[in-house]
Amino acid sequence: MQGLAAWLYATPLSETMRSSLWLYPWVEIVHIAGFALLVGSVAMFDLRLLGCGRALPVRALARHLLPWSLGSLLLVVPAGLLMFSAQPQDFLANRVFWLKLGLIALAGLNAGLFHLGPYRGVAAWDVQRPAPGLARLHAALSLLLWIAVICCGRLLAYT
Repeated sequence: MQGLAAWLYATPLSETMRSSLWLYPWVEIVHIAGFALLVGSVAMFDLRLLGCGRALPVRALARHLLPWSLGSLLLVVPAGLLMFSAQPQDFLANRVFWLKLGLIALAGLNAGLFHLGPYRGVAAWDVQRPAPGLARLHAALSLLLWIAVICCGRLLAYT
């Protein structure tokens, strides 16, 4: 992996990310804006599952918010890769970076398990009914994981 990081560090893209006064901050702004869209839409859905706004149909909310969550990845992933390209060796040596990646993977796994599990029975609790306990557990875990990802992202600037 260190060989790949050294190669990436030597690329013109990496050099441009390091040498441009404004490029890295603008890429970071795009990354943060994308994360705001991602976590905001996920949080709205999770809060609905936790009992807020029971008048909102869960399926309709999912149809509305899921495209925003997925679309935000078009901002978050490329911007994150660009920032990584600026100092790949530093990121790879940083435990907070690895924790952030692990938390993102867990959040994705949690979302997948929710959609393969409790969400399949959503018709029974779509409107005006509390979500089942397992769905609420997934929602609470989702909120905690995404907050932890945000914390790790901020800590990267200081570690």
